[in-house]
Amino acid sequence: MKYTALGSSELSVSEVCLGTMTWGIQNDQNDTDTQMGIALDSGINFIDTAEMYPVPPNEPTSGDTERMLGNWLSRHQAQRSKLVIMTKIAGSGIRWIRDGGNITGDAIITALEASLQRLKTDYVDVYQLHWPNRTTPHFGKHWPGKVNPSNIHREDEVAGMRDILAGIRRALDSGKIRHWGLSDDTPWGIHTFLRLCKEMNVPPPVSIQNEFSLLHGKDWPYLIEMCQLENIAYLPWSPLATGLLSGKYLDDARPKGSRWTFIQRQGLFRDKSLAHEATRRYVEIARRANITPSQLALAWCQQVPGVTSTIIGATTSSQLSENIAAFDLTLDEAVLRQIHEVYKRYPQPF
Repeated sequence: MKYTALGSSELSVSEVCLGTMTWGIQNDQNDTDTQMGIALDSGINFIDTAEMYPVPPNEPTSGDTERMLGNWLSRHQAQRSKLVIMTKIAGSGIRWIRDGGNITGDAIITALEASLQRLKTDYVDVYQLHWPNRTTPHFGKHWPGKVNPSNIHREDEVAGMRDILAGIRRALDSGKIRHWGLSDDTPWGIHTFLRLCKEMNVPPPVSIQNEFSLLHGKDWPYLIEMCQLENIAYLPWSPLATGLLSGKYLDDARPKGSRWTFIQRQGLFRDKSLAHEATRRYVEIARRANITPSQLALAWCQQVPGVTSTIIGATTSSQLSENIAAFDLTLDEAVLRQIHEVYKRYPQPF
Protein backbone atom coordinates (compact mmCIF):
# COMPACT_ATOMS: atom_id res chain seq x y z
CA MET A 1 0.00 0.00 0.00
CA LYS A 2 1.24 3.46 -0.88
CA TYR A 3 0.67 6.54 1.26
CA THR A 4 0.62 10.24 0.51
CA ALA A 5 -0.02 13.55 2.25
CA LEU A 6 -3.63 14.63 2.45
CA GLY A 7 -3.44 18.06 0.86
CA SER A 8 -1.89 20.68 3.10
CA SER A 9 -2.43 18.61 6.25
CA GLU A 10 0.12 16.60 8.20
CA LEU A 11 -1.96 13.45 7.65
CA SER A 12 -0.53 10.55 5.64
CA VAL A 13 -3.27 8.51 3.99
CA SER A 14 -3.39 5.29 2.00
CA GLU A 15 -4.04 5.57 -1.73
CA VAL A 16 -7.20 3.55 -1.06
CA CYS A 17 -9.94 5.06 1.09
CA LEU A 18 -12.58 2.68 2.43
CA GLY A 19 -16.07 3.99 1.67
CA THR A 20 -18.81 2.83 4.03
CA MET A 21 -22.16 3.90 2.62
CA THR A 22 -23.40 0.31 2.21
CA TRP A 23 -23.15 -0.32 5.96
CA GLY A 24 -26.64 -0.35 7.41
CA ILE A 25 -28.69 -1.48 4.42
CA GLN A 26 -26.65 -3.79 2.22
CA ASN A 27 -24.21 -4.70 5.00
CA ASP A 28 -24.73 -5.50 8.67
CA GLN A 29 -22.38 -5.15 11.66
CA ASN A 30 -20.65 -8.46 10.97
CA ASP A 31 -19.94 -7.32 7.42
CA THR A 32 -18.63 -4.01 8.78
CA ASP A 33 -16.24 -5.81 11.11
CA THR A 34 -15.05 -8.07 8.30
CA GLN A 35 -14.49 -5.17 5.90
CA MET A 36 -12.54 -3.24 8.53
CA GLY A 37 -10.34 -6.28 9.10
CA ILE A 38 -9.66 -6.69 5.38
CA ALA A 39 -8.94 -2.97 5.02
CA LEU A 40 -6.49 -2.80 7.90
CA ASP A 41 -4.74 -6.01 6.84
CA SER A 42 -4.27 -4.42 3.41
CA GLY A 43 -2.71 -1.28 4.88
CA ILE A 44 -5.73 1.02 4.46
CA ASN A 45 -5.78 3.73 7.13
CA PHE A 46 -8.32 6.07 5.50
CA ILE A 47 -12.08 5.72 6.19
CA ASP A 48 -14.93 7.83 4.79
CA THR A 49 -18.46 8.03 6.15
CA ALA A 50 -21.30 10.56 6.54
CA GLU A 51 -24.19 11.39 8.84
CA MET A 52 -26.75 10.63 6.09
CA TYR A 53 -25.43 7.13 5.36
CA PRO A 54 -26.35 4.39 4.54
CA VAL A 55 -27.36 4.94 0.93
CA PRO A 56 -30.02 5.16 -0.35
CA PRO A 57 -30.81 7.56 2.50
CA ASN A 58 -33.98 7.01 4.48
CA GLU A 59 -35.18 8.04 7.90
CA PRO A 60 -35.19 4.66 9.72
CA THR A 61 -31.53 3.91 8.91
CA SER A 62 -30.14 7.47 8.99
CA GLY A 63 -26.83 7.55 10.86
CA ASP A 64 -26.51 3.78 11.06
CA THR A 65 -23.26 3.73 9.08
CA GLU A 66 -21.57 5.97 11.62
CA ARG A 67 -23.04 3.82 14.40
CA MET A 68 -21.57 0.65 12.88
CA LEU A 69 -18.15 2.24 12.51
CA GLY A 70 -18.49 3.52 16.07
CA ASN A 71 -19.32 0.02 17.30
CA TRP A 72 -16.14 -1.25 15.67
CA LEU A 73 -14.07 1.62 17.09
CA SER A 74 -15.39 0.96 20.60
CA ARG A 75 -13.96 -2.56 20.38
CA HIS A 76 -10.66 -1.50 18.76
CA GLN A 77 -9.76 1.68 20.61
CA ALA A 78 -6.04 1.16 20.08
CA GLN A 79 -6.59 1.54 16.34
CA ARG A 80 -8.20 4.99 16.53
CA SER A 81 -4.98 7.01 16.44
CA LYS A 82 -3.76 5.00 13.45
CA LEU A 83 -6.82 5.84 11.35
CA VAL A 84 -7.78 8.92 9.37
CA ILE A 85 -11.57 9.12 9.66
CA MET A 86 -13.66 11.49 7.57
CA THR A 87 -17.35 12.18 7.95
CA LYS A 88 -19.72 14.73 6.42
CA ILE A 89 -22.52 17.09 7.37
CA ALA A 90 -25.48 16.66 5.03
CA GLY A 91 -26.62 19.56 2.90
CA SER A 92 -30.21 20.63 2.42
CA GLY A 93 -33.03 18.51 1.07
CA ILE A 94 -33.22 15.61 3.53
CA ARG A 95 -36.25 16.41 5.67
CA TRP A 96 -35.36 14.11 8.60
CA ILE A 97 -31.92 15.71 9.00
CA ARG A 98 -32.38 19.14 10.62
CA ASP A 99 -35.67 19.59 8.74
CA GLY A 100 -33.83 19.59 5.41
CA GLY A 101 -32.14 22.91 6.14
CA ASN A 102 -28.95 24.41 4.75
CA ILE A 103 -25.50 23.93 6.20
CA THR A 104 -24.82 26.75 8.65
CA GLY A 105 -22.24 27.43 11.33
CA ASP A 106 -24.65 26.33 14.06
CA ALA A 107 -25.71 23.26 12.07
CA ILE A 108 -22.07 22.20 11.88
CA ILE A 109 -21.76 22.20 15.66
CA THR A 110 -25.03 20.29 16.10
CA ALA A 111 -24.27 17.72 13.41
CA LEU A 112 -20.69 17.21 14.56
CA GLU A 113 -21.75 16.45 18.13
CA ALA A 114 -24.23 13.84 16.88
CA SER A 115 -21.63 12.26 14.57
CA LEU A 116 -19.07 12.04 17.39
CA GLN A 117 -21.62 10.27 19.59
CA ARG A 118 -22.45 7.76 16.87
CA LEU A 119 -18.78 7.23 15.99
CA LYS A 120 -17.84 6.83 19.67
CA THR A 121 -14.81 9.06 19.25
CA ASP A 122 -13.93 12.52 20.53
CA TYR A 123 -12.58 13.89 17.25
CA VAL A 124 -12.90 13.58 13.48
CA ASP A 125 -9.79 13.87 11.34
CA VAL A 126 -11.53 15.56 8.39
CA TYR A 127 -15.02 17.06 8.60
CA GLN A 128 -16.59 17.62 5.18
CA LEU A 129 -19.45 19.62 3.72
CA HIS A 130 -21.39 16.93 1.85
CA TRP A 131 -22.68 19.29 -0.84
CA PRO A 132 -23.02 23.08 -1.20
CA ASN A 133 -26.09 25.05 -0.22
CA ARG A 134 -26.42 26.36 -3.77
CA THR A 135 -27.41 24.07 -6.65
CA THR A 136 -24.31 22.77 -8.43
CA PRO A 137 -23.72 20.64 -11.55
CA HIS A 138 -23.45 17.33 -9.70
CA PHE A 139 -25.65 14.23 -9.41
CA GLY A 140 -26.66 14.28 -13.06
CA LYS A 141 -27.08 18.06 -13.25
CA HIS A 142 -23.98 18.69 -15.37
CA TRP A 143 -25.86 18.83 -18.68
CA PRO A 144 -27.15 22.04 -20.34
CA GLY A 145 -30.36 23.33 -18.86
CA LYS A 146 -29.93 21.64 -15.47
CA VAL A 147 -28.23 24.49 -13.56
CA ASN A 148 -28.52 28.20 -14.26
CA PRO A 149 -25.79 30.16 -12.42
CA SER A 150 -27.59 33.43 -13.10
CA ASN A 151 -30.19 32.28 -10.58
CA ILE A 152 -27.61 32.10 -7.79
CA HIS A 153 -27.47 35.16 -5.54
CA ARG A 154 -23.74 35.57 -5.06
CA GLU A 155 -23.83 37.81 -1.99
CA ASP A 156 -26.15 35.44 -0.14
CA GLU A 157 -23.95 32.46 -1.01
CA VAL A 158 -20.79 34.20 0.18
CA ALA A 159 -22.50 35.26 3.41
CA GLY A 160 -23.54 31.66 3.98
CA MET A 161 -20.00 30.44 3.36
CA ARG A 162 -18.65 32.94 5.90
CA ASP A 163 -21.12 31.59 8.44
CA ILE A 164 -20.03 28.02 7.63
CA LEU A 165 -16.39 28.97 8.17
CA ALA A 166 -17.26 30.48 11.53
CA GLY A 167 -18.67 27.09 12.50
CA ILE A 168 -15.61 25.31 11.14
CA ARG A 169 -13.42 27.65 13.20
CA ARG A 170 -15.35 26.75 16.37
CA ALA A 171 -15.04 23.04 15.62
CA LEU A 172 -11.30 23.34 14.98
CA ASP A 173 -10.71 25.40 18.11
CA SER A 174 -12.59 22.82 20.20
CA GLY A 175 -10.31 20.04 18.95
CA LYS A 176 -13.31 18.05 17.75
CA ILE A 177 -12.09 18.20 14.15
CA ARG A 178 -8.49 18.30 12.97
CA HIS A 179 -9.15 19.48 9.42
CA TRP A 180 -12.04 20.13 7.10
CA GLY A 181 -12.88 19.45 3.49
CA LEU A 182 -15.37 19.85 0.67
CA SER A 183 -17.46 17.45 -1.35
CA ASP A 184 -19.46 17.81 -4.56
CA ASP A 185 -18.26 21.37 -5.09
CA THR A 186 -16.94 23.37 -8.04
CA PRO A 187 -13.92 25.56 -8.87
CA TRP A 188 -15.91 28.64 -7.81
CA GLY A 189 -16.72 27.04 -4.48
CA ILE A 190 -13.09 26.08 -3.87
CA HIS A 191 -11.85 29.53 -4.91
CA THR A 192 -14.35 31.35 -2.73
CA PHE A 193 -13.64 29.25 0.35
CA LEU A 194 -9.89 29.77 -0.11
CA ARG A 195 -10.38 33.52 -0.36
CA LEU A 196 -12.64 33.62 2.69
CA CYS A 197 -10.27 31.44 4.69
CA LYS A 198 -7.52 34.02 4.18
CA GLU A 199 -9.92 36.83 5.05
CA MET A 200 -11.15 35.10 8.23
CA ASN A 201 -7.87 33.43 9.22
CA VAL A 202 -9.38 29.94 9.01
CA PRO A 203 -7.23 26.99 7.85
CA PRO A 204 -8.10 26.09 4.23
CA PRO A 205 -9.84 22.87 3.19
CA VAL A 206 -7.42 19.96 2.87
CA SER A 207 -9.51 17.84 0.50
CA ILE A 208 -12.46 17.58 -1.82
CA GLN A 209 -14.29 14.46 -2.89
CA ASN A 210 -16.24 14.53 -6.15
CA GLU A 211 -17.66 11.87 -8.42
CA PHE A 212 -14.98 10.80 -10.89
CA SER A 213 -14.61 7.71 -13.05
CA LEU A 214 -14.10 6.49 -16.58
CA LEU A 215 -17.76 7.38 -17.13
CA HIS A 216 -17.69 10.77 -15.41
CA GLY A 217 -14.65 12.87 -16.24
CA LYS A 218 -16.02 16.39 -15.87
CA ASP A 219 -13.45 17.37 -13.21
CA TRP A 220 -10.50 16.49 -15.42
CA PRO A 221 -8.46 18.55 -16.04
CA TYR A 222 -9.81 21.86 -14.72
CA LEU A 223 -10.94 21.19 -11.15
CA ILE A 224 -8.19 18.62 -10.59
CA GLU A 225 -5.59 21.14 -11.77
CA MET A 226 -6.90 23.65 -9.23
CA CYS A 227 -6.68 21.07 -6.45
CA GLN A 228 -3.13 20.14 -7.39
CA LEU A 229 -1.91 23.73 -7.50
CA GLU A 230 -3.73 24.75 -4.31
CA ASN A 231 -2.57 21.64 -2.39
CA ILE A 232 -6.06 20.24 -1.90
CA ALA A 233 -6.32 16.45 -1.99
CA TYR A 234 -8.62 15.20 -4.76
CA LEU A 235 -10.60 12.13 -3.68
CA PRO A 236 -12.76 10.43 -6.34
CA TRP A 237 -15.98 8.88 -5.12
CA SER A 238 -17.94 6.29 -7.10
CA PRO A 239 -14.94 5.33 -9.27
CA LEU A 240 -17.04 2.37 -10.50
CA ALA A 241 -20.06 4.60 -11.30
CA THR A 242 -22.20 2.88 -8.62
CA GLY A 243 -21.06 -0.50 -9.91
CA LEU A 244 -21.81 0.10 -13.59
CA LEU A 245 -18.15 -0.21 -14.59
CA SER A 246 -17.98 -3.69 -13.10
CA GLY A 247 -20.15 -4.79 -16.00
CA LYS A 248 -22.77 -6.32 -13.73
CA TYR A 249 -25.60 -4.13 -15.07
CA LEU A 250 -25.01 -4.84 -18.77
CA ASP A 251 -28.00 -6.15 -20.73
CA ASP A 252 -30.37 -4.78 -18.05
CA ALA A 253 -29.09 -7.22 -15.43
CA ARG A 254 -29.95 -6.44 -11.81
CA PRO A 255 -28.03 -8.82 -9.52
CA LYS A 256 -29.88 -9.54 -6.28
CA GLY A 257 -28.94 -7.12 -3.51
CA SER A 258 -27.00 -4.80 -5.84
CA ARG A 259 -27.33 -1.04 -5.48
CA TRP A 260 -29.47 -0.61 -8.57
CA THR A 261 -32.15 -2.86 -7.06
CA PHE A 262 -32.81 -0.16 -4.43
CA ILE A 263 -34.83 3.02 -5.00
CA GLN A 264 -32.35 5.86 -5.53
CA ARG A 265 -32.90 9.36 -4.17
CA GLN A 266 -31.83 10.91 -7.48
CA GLY A 267 -33.06 8.02 -9.64
CA LEU A 268 -30.88 5.81 -11.83
CA PHE A 269 -29.54 8.76 -13.81
CA ARG A 270 -26.38 6.80 -14.73
CA ASP A 271 -28.46 4.15 -16.52
CA LYS A 272 -27.98 5.53 -20.04
CA SER A 273 -27.37 3.72 -23.31
CA LEU A 274 -24.06 5.51 -23.97
CA ALA A 275 -22.81 4.59 -20.50
CA HIS A 276 -23.56 0.94 -21.21
CA GLU A 277 -21.84 1.18 -24.61
CA ALA A 278 -18.71 2.59 -22.98
CA THR A 279 -18.81 0.01 -20.19
CA ARG A 280 -19.00 -2.84 -22.68
CA ARG A 281 -15.83 -1.55 -24.35
CA TYR A 282 -14.02 -1.25 -21.02
CA VAL A 283 -15.07 -4.79 -20.10
CA GLU A 284 -13.49 -6.01 -23.35
CA ILE A 285 -10.25 -4.16 -22.60
CA ALA A 286 -10.13 -5.68 -19.12
CA ARG A 287 -10.70 -9.16 -20.49
CA ARG A 288 -7.80 -8.78 -22.90
CA ALA A 289 -5.61 -7.48 -20.06
CA ASN A 290 -6.55 -10.45 -17.83
CA ILE A 291 -7.94 -8.29 -15.05
CA THR A 292 -11.49 -7.64 -13.92
CA PRO A 293 -13.46 -4.65 -15.23
CA SER A 294 -13.56 -3.18 -11.74
CA GLN A 295 -9.80 -3.44 -11.41
CA LEU A 296 -9.32 -1.75 -14.77
CA ALA A 297 -11.50 1.20 -13.73
CA LEU A 298 -9.89 1.56 -10.30
CA ALA A 299 -6.31 1.23 -11.53
CA TRP A 300 -7.03 3.87 -14.17
CA CYS A 301 -8.59 6.24 -11.67
CA GLN A 302 -5.65 6.13 -9.27
CA GLN A 303 -3.08 6.80 -11.99
CA VAL A 304 -4.73 10.06 -13.07
CA PRO A 305 -2.30 12.88 -12.17
CA GLY A 306 -3.69 14.83 -9.22
CA VAL A 307 -5.71 11.99 -7.67
CA THR A 308 -4.68 11.55 -4.02
CA SER A 309 -6.75 8.59 -2.79
CA THR A 310 -9.65 6.74 -4.39
CA ILE A 311 -12.76 5.97 -2.33
CA ILE A 312 -13.92 2.41 -2.85
CA GLY A 313 -16.73 0.37 -1.36
CA ALA A 314 -18.10 -3.14 -1.58
CA THR A 315 -20.94 -5.30 -0.35
CA THR A 316 -18.97 -8.55 -0.14
CA SER A 317 -15.52 -9.49 1.12
CA SER A 318 -14.56 -10.87 -2.27
CA GLN A 319 -15.52 -7.61 -3.97
CA LEU A 320 -13.51 -5.61 -1.45
CA SER A 321 -10.42 -7.79 -1.88
CA GLU A 322 -10.74 -7.61 -5.67
CA ASN A 323 -11.00 -3.84 -5.56
CA ILE A 324 -8.05 -3.38 -3.20
CA ALA A 325 -5.91 -5.59 -5.42
CA ALA A 326 -6.45 -3.13 -8.28
CA PHE A 327 -4.08 -0.69 -6.62
CA ASP A 328 -1.18 -3.11 -7.00
CA LEU A 329 -1.66 -3.03 -10.76
CA THR A 330 0.18 -0.86 -13.26
CA LEU A 331 -1.65 -0.41 -16.53
CA ASP A 332 0.83 -0.53 -19.40
CA GLU A 333 0.88 1.96 -22.25
CA ALA A 334 -0.98 -0.35 -24.61
CA VAL A 335 -3.87 -0.77 -22.17
CA LEU A 336 -3.94 2.94 -21.35
CA ARG A 337 -4.05 3.75 -25.06
CA GLN A 338 -7.07 1.48 -25.51
CA ILE A 339 -8.78 3.00 -22.47
CA HIS A 340 -8.23 6.54 -23.65
CA GLU A 341 -9.59 5.81 -27.09
CA VAL A 342 -12.87 4.84 -25.43
CA TYR A 343 -12.67 7.68 -22.91
CA LYS A 344 -12.33 10.28 -25.66
CA ARG A 345 -15.44 8.93 -27.31
CA TYR A 346 -17.45 8.68 -24.06
CA PRO A 347 -16.01 11.24 -21.58
CA GLN A 348 -19.25 11.58 -19.60
CA PRO A 349 -21.88 9.31 -21.09
CA PHE A 350 -24.50 9.73 -18.37
